[in-house]
Amino acid sequence: MNLESSNGNLYNNADSFAMAFDAAWKDSDLENNNDINIEEKIKITFEKIKTHPFLIENPIQSKNLAIFRIKLLGLS
Repeated sequence: MNLESSNGNLYNNADSFAMAFDAAWKDSDLENNNDINIEEKIKITFEKIKTHPFLIENPIQSKNLAIFRIKLLGLS
């Protein structure tokens, strides 16, 4: 997944991060993989969006937001 080409502009805010996270999660097809725990799924997804400015500058908030998105959208 090419983050820049798939999402256009990247912004250093939670909304932009959430959109990138959701796209990377979907691209990774992690929902149905029960062999990997949530922490590992988040690591895999973060690797796909590692250049996102919000993830770089706010790694703790990014993880909290990722966990929230997973619960909110029932992705686990």
